[in-house]
Amino acid sequence: MKRRLFLQQSALLSAGVMAGNLSFAAGSQQFKDMRPPVAERHFSSPAIEKVIKEFQSKVKNKELAWLFSNCFPNTLDTTVDYQVLNGRPDTYVITGDIDAMWLRDSSAQVWPYLPFMKEDKKLQDLIAGVINRQSANINIDPYANAFYKTADRVGDWKDDRTDMQPGIHERKWEIDSLCYPIRLAYAYWKATGDTSPFNDAWVSAQKKTLQTFLEQQRKEDLGPYKFERETARATDTLPMDGYGYPVKPVGLICSSFRPSDDASVFSFLIPSNAFAVISLRESAEMLTTITKEKETATRMLELANEVEKAIQEHGIVDHPRHGRVYAFEVDGFGSYLMMDDSNVPSLLSLPYLDAVTVNDPIYQRTRNYVLSPNNPFFFKGKVAEGVGGPHIGLDMVWPMSIVMRAMTTSDKNEIKKCIDMLRVSNAGTGFMHESFHKDDPSNFTRSWFAWTNTLFGELLWKVYQEKPHLLNA
Repeated sequence: MKRRLFLQQSALLSAGVMAGNLSFAAGSQQFKDMRPPVAERHFSSPAIEKVIKEFQSKVKNKELAWLFSNCFPNTLDTTVDYQVLNGRPDTYVITGDIDAMWLRDSSAQVWPYLPFMKEDKKLQDLIAGVINRQSANINIDPYANAFYKTADRVGDWKDDRTDMQPGIHERKWEIDSLCYPIRLAYAYWKATGDTSPFNDAWVSAQKKTLQTFLEQQRKEDLGPYKFERETARATDTLPMDGYGYPVKPVGLICSSFRPSDDASVFSFLIPSNAFAVISLRESAEMLTTITKEKETATRMLELANEVEKAIQEHGIVDHPRHGRVYAFEVDGFGSYLMMDDSNVPSLLSLPYLDAVTVNDPIYQRTRNYVLSPNNPFFFKGKVAEGVGGPHIGLDMVWPMSIVMRAMTTSDKNEIKKCIDMLRVSNAGTGFMHESFHKDDPSNFTRSWFAWTNTLFGELLWKVYQEKPHLLNA
């Protein structure tokens, strides 16, 4: 399988005919259920079905109600493979059109279901199974970002030069790959009080996370990780014999690749380092309280404080128009890259991840920068505006970035604007996509991308609870 499966759609909306079993004509308000038949769904949660029915009955905007009913359960309907393995829950989660489990995506895909576990023990078990499998995957290789269900498969990247292990789909080192499982585990623990996922395998995964972060500070040497790929895409490989451009050890952690799976230019990726600070502290709390691993917890807290201090010293720069803002990437020598990408963590998404407060003045200036023409990957077109990135290319807005924009503001007009753009971006398919053209939502990539579907559902449910009038206009 290639690194991404792109499904390009065009000329659908104008024709009034959509893929699958959808019956839709622009402006007709005819919406047919796009979910798989009940017998073909991978997992069914009574709690989630109850939420869908409530949303459909209370939200007057029928298109939004239709989108919510399609998108919010999409991860459960189509991507999860749950079993009990050796007496413990085990859940394999694919991204959608790629049969592999990303540590990042799998965490984010089930995240919006956490509040509903108390009403559905099977849903709780499903999420515990994700935590268990993530621990097992990290113990295979903490530098890998994506894994297969079984060890008899290995990524078919024939042109990769890196240390691939059985069961690994791809081995791109990304800080957030180790942060997301901690975020999920911590929120699961806080919501349930259940400590059963946090066994010796989980503790081992936490120790490997700490070890990997310390290695990638590159204080003594370049560390054990390197990656090269023969490719025409510069964003798919690392220069300098697979280590990336040099960095000066200043306390930050190198992330060879971004959450988009694109190579970093300067390896100190600031959004991911900020995510690491929060994740290290959450892991330390769990290690101290649940497993009594106080020595590891202490080292994690020390590293979190060191990275936080380094962000303040090296990750904040003077922009000529926006003032003191967070840089996207730095190298410790004084060089920095100004942009933002669409995948989470991004600069825009920092409050969503609890890495900064939304009212922090540096964040607010950064946010203004990200959502301006001064960000080279902010695209504004006839139907939408938002952040894209190098992964897909120019003029392609990512719905994920629009969701993050809505999640990081209390301005009702801005939230409404974001929801309207997201609604239009479905192009009559009933689902969100990886990206779409700023002038033509029917020109999109990935018709089956569960993370964005579920994330969009998370936004709609949040707005329904806090500002329901915005969904009825």
